[in-house]
Amino acid sequence: MLANYLKIAWKVLQRQKFYTFISLFGISLTLLILLVATAMFDSIYGPQPPEVHSDRTLHLETLAMRGPKDVIFPGGPGYLFLDHFIRPMAAMPEVEGVAVIGGQETAASYAGGQKALSTLRRTDGELWRILEFDFLEGRPFTVEEDRQGRFVAVINEATRQRVFGRGPAVGRTFEIGGQTFRVVGVVRNVSSLRETSFADVWVPISTIKSDVYKRELVGGFQALLLARSRSDFPAIRAELDRRLRQAKSHLPSYFDRLEGGADTLFESTSRYLPPGGDPYERSRPGLLRAALFLSMLLFMLLPAINLVNINLSRILERSSEIGVRKAFGASSRALVGQFVVENLMLTLVGGAIGLALAAAVLHGLNASGLISYSQLSVNVRVFVYGLGIAVLFGLLSGVYPAWKMSRLHPAEALRGRSR
Repeated sequence: MLANYLKIAWKVLQRQKFYTFISLFGISLTLLILLVATAMFDSIYGPQPPEVHSDRTLHLETLAMRGPKDVIFPGGPGYLFLDHFIRPMAAMPEVEGVAVIGGQETAASYAGGQKALSTLRRTDGELWRILEFDFLEGRPFTVEEDRQGRFVAVINEATRQRVFGRGPAVGRTFEIGGQTFRVVGVVRNVSSLRETSFADVWVPISTIKSDVYKRELVGGFQALLLARSRSDFPAIRAELDRRLRQAKSHLPSYFDRLEGGADTLFESTSRYLPPGGDPYERSRPGLLRAALFLSMLLFMLLPAINLVNINLSRILERSSEIGVRKAFGASSRALVGQFVVENLMLTLVGGAIGLALAAAVLHGLNASGLISYSQLSVNVRVFVYGLGIAVLFGLLSGVYPAWKMSRLHPAEALRGRSR
């Protein structure tokens, strides 16, 4: 029966070319925009190199000291807090590794007498065990090199090209931020959409010019905690809460508690949702998912309504066909199924066009350089999401016209009228 429905749907699409063109144009344009947005969302939050374990990585990136009468000193975790209370969590059986990384800094580097601005990031040697960078040359710097304050650096391939040209970079030195570093490794470029792993240059934390950072509870760092599985998240969060209470002894006298939390990257984003979003209290991933889903539905609403009207026009033109089928015993369920399949087929054809257009747009974005080192693509996850969106769009725009058609009385349908 499904094969017959598909044959009829194909004939109908060929017979009513104007309606088909208008429908495909609206469907493909809507899905094009949604697929591009989905690809960007996947590039930010999806498990992609070097963040291949993002589904089991917790980010500790917000910390605040609070006191009576709503006194608050907000920021990121300081090195003192992370070094004394978070790094020891690596000994937990639920934790595979803990890395401490600094924020992104814009620093000047020099090549051939020309000044260039690069994104610099200071990290410990554990970063390379949690994030899987693709090394094109050399190796990462180690925990020991960070502990000893060695002036070594890992750079990306764009920096190698800009500073050293086409030749190898390992073993050579360059200046950035007023300091001279020796290159020990070169990695493939990471998209700037990957906030946790993006940089042009990575150097040890211990190369910071002043040691003031070592005495800060709240500062400009963050920690990555790699769990052995997602089921270990509750135990890790419970231990973090315990260590936040332990750290009270290090607080200045006018503060009485520390607040913060460890979240996946998606959960961390949900901390900033209005209204009244306090990033230091709790994350709200359910609210963020609902907001994204509602936004998608609202975006699809207008084109879906337009497609409903077009489908109703199609049905009115086929009222005689419907009347004959009902007169010969076709059930309302069979007719609804046929028209829903026809609409889904139309939507999937429009989705295929939208998918091809999205791939072209994403390729153009990558080539334009608007997003540094972007690697946007229609991967398997984006394809599955796109298929789901296309089916949802087809159901939204096809169920009501199909139900309306199934309500036609055979005699009225044969006379070309509808109720």
